[in-house]
Amino acid sequence: MTKRTESKYKISRRLGVNLWGRGKDPFEKKNYVPGQHGPLGRRRMPSDYGTQLSAKQKLKGYYANISEKQFRRIFEEADNGKGDTGENLIGLLERRLDITIYRMNFVPTVYAARQFVSHKHVLVNGKTVNIPSYRLKVGDVVEVKEKSQNIPMAIEASSSPEKDIPEYLDVDVKKFKGTYVRVPQVDEVPYPVSMEPNLVVEFYSR
Repeated sequence: MTKRTESKYKISRRLGVNLWGRGKDPFEKKNYVPGQHGPLGRRRMPSDYGTQLSAKQKLKGYYANISEKQFRRIFEEADNGKGDTGENLIGLLERRLDITIYRMNFVPTVYAARQFVSHKHVLVNGKTVNIPSYRLKVGDVVEVKEKSQNIPMAIEASSSPEKDIPEYLDVDVKKFKGTYVRVPQVDEVPYPVSMEPNLVVEFYSR
């Protein structure tokens, strides 16, 4: 098991939220900080820096805990773009192929989405793409390969009522096929917890 895979079991507890809104999240059973003294410890009131850091860690962790180097690079691109940096940041993150597969209900978790794409189960505009961070464009058609539609994980995810498909995606779940309609605004993204990209901007602008 990789360090990144291990970290997903601790990140919700460390941040004090059920980050992905799942009933099986460890935070639901152990809603205290990880570590030897977790059950007895208290969460301290964070400083302004701590609040900004937590917002950054929460957003970065939500997207399968992408690396700091990659997250910083995405932020810099958002900052250099036109308009609001926070909105740009969310827009860039939501254009990732792995998060789109997750949003379309083809897989149960963001981590599963990364693996699903890497194992070449996904087509974009009819061509195999195995890069989880591949950035979609408006109008791109995403689908699961026909032979991969019988994978139990995909069948279970597509029939699960656990999460709704957002309006910026046009999806036919039965056909495992969908279109990336438009880049969303922050308030359109179905985060199960409050995300504060404005604080992430403040963190990197220090």
